[in-house]
Amino acid sequence: MNRPDRPRAHRALLLAVVAATALSGGCADDPAPSTPTASSSRQADVAERGASVMPFDLDRTTHRFTKTDTGGVQTVVADDRQDTTQITLVQRHLTAEVERFRRGDFGDPARIHGTEMPGLAALQAHGGRITIEYATTPDGAQATYTTDDAALRDALHHWFDAQVSDHGEHATR
Repeated sequence: MNRPDRPRAHRALLLAVVAATALSGGCADDPAPSTPTASSSRQADVAERGASVMPFDLDRTTHRFTKTDTGGVQTVVADDRQDTTQITLVQRHLTAEVERFRRGDFGDPARIHGTEMPGLAALQAHGGRITIEYATTPDGAQATYTTDDAALRDALHHWFDAQVSDHGEHATR
């Protein structure tokens, strides 16, 4: 599942940084414990299930999950900023997902990652206590999750960690 569009040196450096971060217990600005990376077979299963839910090509896009003090930002971008097909597919998909997430419908992530995904049950029961805003970006789209509820913020952070772990090279913090 190598990405031929990324140089080997970049991948090697990225793997070294990820390994060093995991060994050190995480980033200084991330007080949560480091989340173990899913096995390569789990990542392959997630990618396969994801292809049946997400209309864009995982090998041509990247998911970014950025935690904040009030929730987080999920961004999905085309790796090639000129790939208007992938950008359009990302924007359509994330628009629909945000509408479902606002209603507590996290069925798509459950189909991709499983119903026991960390944080998922709390997010499904958020009952309007999370504000989810959608925005387009020049290369894709983003969803911003905001809550005053510490337990929901923690659930979002666990959910983000699980996504980064499960999506492997298709996702980043």
